[in-house]
Amino acid sequence: MPNKKDNYASLSEVHQSVDTTSTKRKGFRKILSFFGPAYLVSVGYMDPGNWATDLAGGSQFGYKLIWVLLMSNLMALLLQSLSARLGIVRGRDLAQANRETYPRYINYALYGLAEIAIAATDLAEILGMAIGIQLLTGMPLLWGVLITVLDTFLFLLLQRLGMRKMEAFIIALIAIIGISFLIEIILAKPDMGEVVKGFVPSIPNNTALYIAIGIIGATVMPHNLYLHSALVQTRKIKRDDAGIKKALKLNFIDSAIALNLAFFVNAAILVLAAAVFFNTGRTDVGEIKQAHELLAPMLGSELAPILFAVALIAAGQSSTITGTLAGQIVMEGYLNLRIAPWMRRLMTRLIAIVPAVIVILINGEENIDDLLIFSQVILSLQLGFAIIPLIHFTSDKKTMGKFVIKPFIIFLASIITIVLVYLNIRLVWEEISSFFATSDSLFWKAVIIIAAISFLVLLIIALIYPLLNKTKKKASLVHADATDLSDMAVPDYKKIAIALDFSNNDSKLISYALGQGNKNSSYLLIHVVESAASRLMEKETDDLETRKDNEQLNFYVQQLKEKGIEATGVLGFNYRAKEIVRIINENDADMLVIGAHGHSGIRDLLFGQTIDAVRHEINIPVLVVSL
Repeated sequence: MPNKKDNYASLSEVHQSVDTTSTKRKGFRKILSFFGPAYLVSVGYMDPGNWATDLAGGSQFGYKLIWVLLMSNLMALLLQSLSARLGIVRGRDLAQANRETYPRYINYALYGLAEIAIAATDLAEILGMAIGIQLLTGMPLLWGVLITVLDTFLFLLLQRLGMRKMEAFIIALIAIIGISFLIEIILAKPDMGEVVKGFVPSIPNNTALYIAIGIIGATVMPHNLYLHSALVQTRKIKRDDAGIKKALKLNFIDSAIALNLAFFVNAAILVLAAAVFFNTGRTDVGEIKQAHELLAPMLGSELAPILFAVALIAAGQSSTITGTLAGQIVMEGYLNLRIAPWMRRLMTRLIAIVPAVIVILINGEENIDDLLIFSQVILSLQLGFAIIPLIHFTSDKKTMGKFVIKPFIIFLASIITIVLVYLNIRLVWEEISSFFATSDSLFWKAVIIIAAISFLVLLIIALIYPLLNKTKKKASLVHADATDLSDMAVPDYKKIAIALDFSNNDSKLISYALGQGNKNSSYLLIHVVESAASRLMEKETDDLETRKDNEQLNFYVQQLKEKGIEATGVLGFNYRAKEIVRIINENDADMLVIGAHGHSGIRDLLFGQTIDAVRHEINIPVLVVSL
């Protein structure tokens, strides 16, 4: 069983679960097996947090800022391809690479910032979904926010179904968003000649510059860089030069297609705002609700606002799933710590829901757009801490080998980083300046100043630390150095515990346990009584079920002894996982054999996840037998 010092594979539940090397896949099917990760990443570029800037740009300046969307999309494509390269070549996600490079306390700070950014992302997605539900049903916004808690179970189900099913679900949501806006565009009938002119760079005035900064600054989400470096590792590839080169090429194509779809959605929102609002003189539309209310009277169709709300819900739902995966990657990568996926999802959602509920209860629904802007400001703070290490890692020849990025790409990525970090710092600075001009609170001003200084110091460390430590030994290209096996010690298990459930599977479990031992091994047979009486009386229980279970356990022990095998049986009571751990520790067992029944989805919540609960509490090897 792995301990906390072991290196977990990124997203281990689905790591290399899609076999691109299979001989069953040929031709186009083999190529398609690589496609999928970038679509999960692309939803972050069309989440509800981006809608406000697109609406404001289109309603105030028509089609003139489409080129900004295109430029920001090209920036995102370069950075996402670097993230995919890190995962494919080094077999590390961005969080794992950071943990291996930076000192422990710097990693704790980076982890904290990443978690805050993911919570801010989730906040924007919650608000987007809740607004969409409200617009579609008329339900109060607070109820819509609370309903979003339920998608924890949807994520759990999708994860159980496997990576390809999850990717298919996300692609279906993207299709809903795309089709909705395609219909909206057809209804709006934009001037395509003017749309084409929008690809010519121009900044009409300072307000347009501010909106352009907002569009570019909100484009690259930090959690997407963590996400992409892990998702590409769900593909099992040939680990030779040709296999890695092919994976890099096909993943770049995957990213180009997916991010262009995201560009289409953002451009569609801007074009829709330009055609419906700017061309009719309504240049004041910048809020999601306001846009929804005006679509029907201006387009003369009741279908338009419905499609708008449906697309908003789909955007929020798809983004929240990928945000959860990013949270899992960040926690496991930085801390080498795993918790149950549903618990991780619930934690992230509750952290984001609390501020949304508080704002709605105190100020009502009028300040929701301010909360959306605040979430984007928080995201801006984290971006540099994701991009700077990413460039360091992919430009390091010692770890990337022949797949290190070329000097021109380093230069281009550095320019993009400088632009994005500057724009985001400027955005945050303007928000801080506005606060200082209107607030008399010395306490919060002091907190902001200390936070700003800490932010700059950490940014400088993130930039220079890898440069100062290039002489240190780094991880090898794909795996760690091979270990000398001449002194390898083969374990000799003296007491092997077997967790039994008194079913037809018991003989299989016992046979596997016998296969792990030798003539000197003894066997500890464990069964936990879970009757109603045992929950109240525990060890004092003497009901019919307990007596029958004890007889069954003794029957197994007797049969083993007749074969010359040393065995004992122990009953536990009430809490299955807790009792198995207690009995193992009290009897000094040095290995556990336990069965996996293949529960999935809701059944895991009903019947429990004994294996995970047990293996995290004991320090001996665990053999899990599929039943």
